[in-house]
Amino acid sequence: MTDGLALALGYLLGSIPFGLVLTRLAGMGDIRTIGSGNIGATNVLRTGNKPLAFATLVLDSGKGAIAVGLTYLLLEASVAPVAALWAGFGAVIGHNFPIWLRFKGGKGVATTLGVLIACAWPVGIAACLSWLVAALAFRMSSVAAIVSLGAAPFFAWHLIPAPLTGPMTGLAAALAILSIVRHRANVARVLKGTESKISFSKKT
Repeated sequence: MTDGLALALGYLLGSIPFGLVLTRLAGMGDIRTIGSGNIGATNVLRTGNKPLAFATLVLDSGKGAIAVGLTYLLLEASVAPVAALWAGFGAVIGHNFPIWLRFKGGKGVATTLGVLIACAWPVGIAACLSWLVAALAFRMSSVAAIVSLGAAPFFAWHLIPAPLTGPMTGLAAALAILSIVRHRANVARVLKGTESKISFSKKT
């Protein structure tokens, strides 16, 4: 019951489509008609509004962290650690498949990183640094996401002490698999050499 409620709480928080809400409030219309059609920060950046993309990044990662934090706040210490993992998983599922948008959401990278930081900050920080290194090396956001989240289970296995080693590694592995599945179209474009690259120049 406790884990199920935590999962539901996480899902409801994660399903808030901040990218869509912010772009509409800014008068940019429906973000789903731009670029990749996703509601995440990467697609918001394609509008050329960097502050709005940054706000989306913060809010999308924040909702994952808040789901975890609320679980710790509301539950007893004996059950909160495992329930928090379920809440974090629910938040990512909510972002990817939000009920408000007919289950068509984003890819959950920012939300996943927020969950990892909140559940086990060494794993989250290591994943973020891996994303940065991969982004600089390959200049592709999708590749950076797959590399960083794919490495997260290994970080969890080596950095998280018992008895949470197994559960945290399992969460990181589940989120990594989900991310790879959600990026399958990007993987196809990478193999074809048509995937868009990150520009580090001053021009958008």
